[in-house]
Amino acid sequence: MNAKKLIVVAIVVFLGFWMFTDPSGLADTAKEAGAGGWSLTTQLFTGLIDFIGEMG
Repeated sequence: MNAKKLIVVAIVVFLGFWMFTDPSGLADTAKEAGAGGWSLTTQLFTGLIDFIGEMG
């Protein structure tokens, strides 16, 4: 359990450091990650819809 807390604290410290040293870079990375996540989500649901449509 302590290892999980340590990892969470390390990630928070890293993101905080990144936010103060390069906020524009962090914003760009977050925007790209969000767009990539949305793209993967739409591909997943499109594939599921096609799969279910072929079964029916």
